[in-house]
Amino acid sequence: MVIGVPKEIKDGEFRVAMTPAGVKTLTRAGHQVLVEQGAGWGSAIPDSEYESAGAMLVDTAEEVWGRAELVVKVKEPLPTEYRRLRRGQMLFTYLHLASSLELTRALQSSGITAIAYETVQTERGTLPLLVPMSEIAGKMAVQAAMQYLERKHGGRGILLGGVPGVPPAEVVIIGCGVVGLNAAKVAVGLNAHVTILDIDHDRLKYLDDILRGSGFTVYANEYTIERAALYADVLIGAVLVPGAEAPKLVSEEIVKQMKPGSVVLDVSVDQGGCIETTHPTSHSDPIYILHDVIHYAVPNMPGAVPRTSTYALTNATMPYILAIANHGLKAAAEADVALRRGINIANGEITHPAVAAVFHAKSVDPLKVIF
Repeated sequence: MVIGVPKEIKDGEFRVAMTPAGVKTLTRAGHQVLVEQGAGWGSAIPDSEYESAGAMLVDTAEEVWGRAELVVKVKEPLPTEYRRLRRGQMLFTYLHLASSLELTRALQSSGITAIAYETVQTERGTLPLLVPMSEIAGKMAVQAAMQYLERKHGGRGILLGGVPGVPPAEVVIIGCGVVGLNAAKVAVGLNAHVTILDIDHDRLKYLDDILRGSGFTVYANEYTIERAALYADVLIGAVLVPGAEAPKLVSEEIVKQMKPGSVVLDVSVDQGGCIETTHPTSHSDPIYILHDVIHYAVPNMPGAVPRTSTYALTNATMPYILAIANHGLKAAAEADVALRRGINIANGEITHPAVAAVFHAKSVDPLKVIF
């Protein structure tokens, strides 16, 4: 199989979808890997490393898309890339289709088969290709909060961990999945006062055990979310429903009542956001102020630490890429239910139930439309 790795073009996106180690794994298995020149530059991976691993360097993204049977990316195709999508080709990347009807329609009309990292889901409910980036995003959320609490950015001028005699910042985290857990671990480690809200009692018990009293767990409902948001110096939205749009849990009315100079970080923004006042920002323009509250809502947060993110991501994706290359997508998906759940679009049809539900459409079994 011919696998293509184009350079990412999203603002502030310096990750790359494959490391030289991945190239070597695929070429040793008899596959050809095309890498656009400079694709690994942002992750400090020079072209020479890809060449040494057996990749064929090509000059343009056009050539990668034109020749590859399987295109592997990090982020979703942007409108300038839509014309390159074609029937009979496969795309494996983060898609987050629930937040973009335009992208969904573009994928459908192209006839491409699109597999989303974020909906590859095991029988146990885990999301193996989302976990590494969620770990990074959770930790980065606290780093960003520390920065934007500073007065020069319009924040309240609070040191996250406080000092003896002066209380620390109040950090409120909605959702205690992978993002929330990692945000909590970092915030607690910096001596912030941390409250985590969720509707999953088992997760709350788990957090309670590992934090050992250093953070506080609260069952999430309309009342407790509003109450926590009003005392928060930092509010982190970390809610995920695989493949679906994130529920809006913090209304604009609540944001209006938050402390002036407090910071909202909506890590759920790539799935539409769980805070009503957030909309996607970018690494080059990461914040805006609304109702005297700083909003940070960069959808590709891990792109700011690309070397760490690239290696963490490709460690997780390579077994699936190799399975597709070795056996073809249909056989690989028949053998692995997790991969099958990752297929969102195939031959013009929506094949993931949660994505279909967002757009009030019917989903079809991917195995019936993949040939």
